[in-house]
Amino acid sequence: MGVKDVSLRWMKASRALKKEDQIYGQMVAQMAKKHSSEAFYALDDPLEAAVFSVLVEMKKEQERKHEERRQEE
Repeated sequence: MGVKDVSLRWMKASRALKKEDQIYGQMVAQMAKKHSSEAFYALDDPLEAAVFSVLVEMKKEQERKHEERRQEE
């Protein structure tokens, strides 16, 4: 089982969330899938790799929003 499997399970689990939360569960699953390549050989635990991937994507999104706000000023 790898990161792709984890992200697929997370996508399925998103369906069990409240309707208004489902989109966020799907977004997290998509974030996990973005970095599911061979780059994660250093992380033997697929869950660790998936969580790391999501955190990287969240940080990137945070930086994008910060940059957009700075440009608006």
